[in-house]
Amino acid sequence: MTSLAVAARPATDADLPELVRLYRLLELEMEALRGLWKEADGLPEPVEDALARAVADPETLVYVGTADEVTFGFILGYSAQLLPQAGGDRMATIKLVFTEEGARGVGVGEAMRDMMVESFRAQGHRWFDAHVLPGHRLAKNFFEAGGFSARFIIMNHEDD
Repeated sequence: MTSLAVAARPATDADLPELVRLYRLLELEMEALRGLWKEADGLPEPVEDALARAVADPETLVYVGTADEVTFGFILGYSAQLLPQAGGDRMATIKLVFTEEGARGVGVGEAMRDMMVESFRAQGHRWFDAHVLPGHRLAKNFFEAGGFSARFIIMNHEDD
C-alpha cells in the first residue's frame, strides 16, 4: 500500500474556485448540525468575495490541504487584538476548517492545523482559539488532538 503525500500550503487566488466548492460542502455539513451556522458563523455572501478578501488579507491565513497534490481541504484563521489588559497580546483564531469526508483520517486536516498554528506562533502568538459546533465530536476530537481544550461555550435560544 502506498502512502499519500499529505501537505498544506498557503492558498492563492488560483485556489479560489476550489475554496468556494469546499466552503459550500462545509456549509452543508454545518447547517445539518446547527441551522444558524450559515447566518451567524459562516462567511458573508457573496462567499466568493469573502474568500478572495481573506486570501488577500495579511491578518488572515488561508491554507489548503492536499493529498498527492490534490486539494481536499482548507483552513481559515485570523489574528485579533485581545483586551487592553492583555498587554498587547493577540489571539489567533481558527474560524473554519474542512476536509472532504473521503480524505478524513489521512492527515490533511492535521497538516493544515499544524501549519496554521506554527505560522501564528512565528508571528508571536501564544493564544489560540478554534470554533467548533456543539455536538461535532469529530471536530472536537481533532482540535483536542492538536492540544486545544474548551475555554468558552456560547448558549443560544431561538424563538419560534
